[in-house]
Amino acid sequence: MPVTATFKHVSYLWDDAKAAALGGDEVALLIYRSNLLGADLRLTNYGGGNTSCKTIEKDPLTGEDTEVMWVKGSGGDIGTLTKSGLAGLYVERLRNLKNVYRGLEHEDEMVELFNHCIFDLKSKAPSIDTPLHGFLPFKHIDHLHPDAAIAIAAAKDGKRITEELFSGTIGWVDWQRPGFELGLQLKECLDQNPGIRGIMLGSHGLFTWGDTAYECYMNSLEVIERCADYIESFIYKQPAVFGGARVQSLSKDGRLSQAVALAPVLRGLCSSYTKMIGHFTDDDRVLEFINSNDLDRLAPMGTSCPDHFLRTKISPLVLELSPDEDLSDVQKIKERLGPSFQAYRAMYGDYYLKHKHGNSPAIRDANPVIILYPGVGMFSFAKDKATARIASEFYTNAINVMRGAEAISEYTSLPRQEAFDIEYWLLEEAKLSRMPKPKPLSGRIALITGSAGGIGKAIAKKFAEEGACVIINDNNPQRLEEAKGEFQKSFGKDVFTTDILDVTKEDTIQQTINSCVLYFGGVDIIVNNAGLSISKTIEDHTSEDWDLLYNVLVKGQFCVTQKGVEIMRKQGFGGDVLNIVSKNALVSGPNNAGYGSAKAAQLHLSRLNAAELGKDKIRVNVVNPDAVISGSNIWSNGWAAGRAKAYGITVEELPAYYANRTLLGEIIEPEDIAAACFAFVGGLLRKSTGNVLNVDGGVATAFVR
Repeated sequence: MPVTATFKHVSYLWDDAKAAALGGDEVALLIYRSNLLGADLRLTNYGGGNTSCKTIEKDPLTGEDTEVMWVKGSGGDIGTLTKSGLAGLYVERLRNLKNVYRGLEHEDEMVELFNHCIFDLKSKAPSIDTPLHGFLPFKHIDHLHPDAAIAIAAAKDGKRITEELFSGTIGWVDWQRPGFELGLQLKECLDQNPGIRGIMLGSHGLFTWGDTAYECYMNSLEVIERCADYIESFIYKQPAVFGGARVQSLSKDGRLSQAVALAPVLRGLCSSYTKMIGHFTDDDRVLEFINSNDLDRLAPMGTSCPDHFLRTKISPLVLELSPDEDLSDVQKIKERLGPSFQAYRAMYGDYYLKHKHGNSPAIRDANPVIILYPGVGMFSFAKDKATARIASEFYTNAINVMRGAEAISEYTSLPRQEAFDIEYWLLEEAKLSRMPKPKPLSGRIALITGSAGGIGKAIAKKFAEEGACVIINDNNPQRLEEAKGEFQKSFGKDVFTTDILDVTKEDTIQQTINSCVLYFGGVDIIVNNAGLSISKTIEDHTSEDWDLLYNVLVKGQFCVTQKGVEIMRKQGFGGDVLNIVSKNALVSGPNNAGYGSAKAAQLHLSRLNAAELGKDKIRVNVVNPDAVISGSNIWSNGWAAGRAKAYGITVEELPAYYANRTLLGEIIEPEDIAAACFAFVGGLLRKSTGNVLNVDGGVATAFVR
């Protein structure tokens, strides 16, 4: 039996013990196999490809044995596939659909007929690839998009290479859009070449099969490994990949520095239609391509595999900037790049007009998804972080394909009309129309200081739930690690990132801003929440106490706002600054000189910032909480004891005391402050700035007016 070391270019992940524990359940083995294949991006890209198996089941209507095909349903990903992501169909009914098939021009109507073949009423909607599996007789089938196989499939003489490399054991079907017709062509290829172990789809991908889940898995790995070996043997013979380097990369630090400086500008330019979230990579494979002499020839050609360009658009935008370009003059850089974006939008508009049909959907956002900066790296922009990251991964797959195809032959992309017909396919449009509507904070990026606990964490959670990307931060590594685990479980890696942030240290502020820009492309919302409290009499208050309060609350708010505004101005579409202040900014109380005066300074600084930043469409507003006890750092450092002493009560009596002194008699929770913050940034108050919203249960002495 093979072991991992048997393969050089793919990962052998099969575990006999885990497979045996599934007890011969063919559907469970299908899911196991699928997850293993999807775990290796060299085998298939995210959401790409599909897998299937056929079993004998009892027909619930007749009680007789019937053949059922279980295949990945529409919109799923084999790496995370579960049974709920499978479509279960009667095989005989599916095959009988060819009796009503009216030809290529009518094949889209067959998709609705798939529903008449459903066996499992809990099925996921069948995908367009369903007949590709149904018309082949094999028990287990893999359809994958391996870079190595597509490199051959996209080569100018890919058919000849396939025949020679596999001695006729792998069939070939010329490019055909996925659908019913392609399923019939696969069956015809098999009928004409009995005994083959798989079929290469021109410009598209690979079909392989086996009698068992394991045999199918091994067949897939062996075919892909052979393709990769073949390509590597040619690459070794080349004097230089992609024609050699035309541009030299900056150092790692230099690349990241340029990416941080440029990403917000690019995000602003890419967001002329809707706000985008960014992703950046300086992967070695990307740098090899974007620095090469062949970049100008290959990049405009676009990708070959349909899954690739559906995610990445027809072609990337290549920036005409030197790697070490001076990016300090933002206006100058915008003037340099503006015409390139206008030209890209015009190119995309011409592409649409030239190839559209009478019933084509309306043109979509004409901005680029993939932006290449030679010597620095690749940016991608999309409606959310996951889509931007996956687009980056897909274009890296496309680079791998071009690299392999150029090594063994000559790379060919899909004809523009074929590409358009995939991108603006009515079935694809129908799929897009079924997607959930964007949440209120979709496309927004929020930095909430002190967001690993208490009020800050509640705000971050609320914003994430409403669609925002958030950067979780704290000056306490342990609290930050705990919050990271919580957000990972609730939201996944594409909604948040983390960083250590001490608002009294400008270098950590800058580092956190940089992390936010590198991970998401910019920032739209700054929430100055980090704080502490010291309750002492005048005689007990030290100058160290005073400096700490003002450094954290006032200077910290100013510095974070200053650096956040710099990014917002680069983006050019405004933003929000929210300052979590306190009722103590307005109310005079005992033992509170340092904290209360610092909060008053925060409040007036907010007014000053609102007056200054309005011209940039940056709104500055204040939320004034009071007595938020749950999870808050404010009750550490003796504050609770100090306040209890000032009021002549015990610490345990504080919550009831605070609630009873309010007009509404309510205890204030962190989630109440989060709701107030969302009210400011959720869209309904987009023309409001310089406001103060009290969330204190009603403290009359804290009324602003």
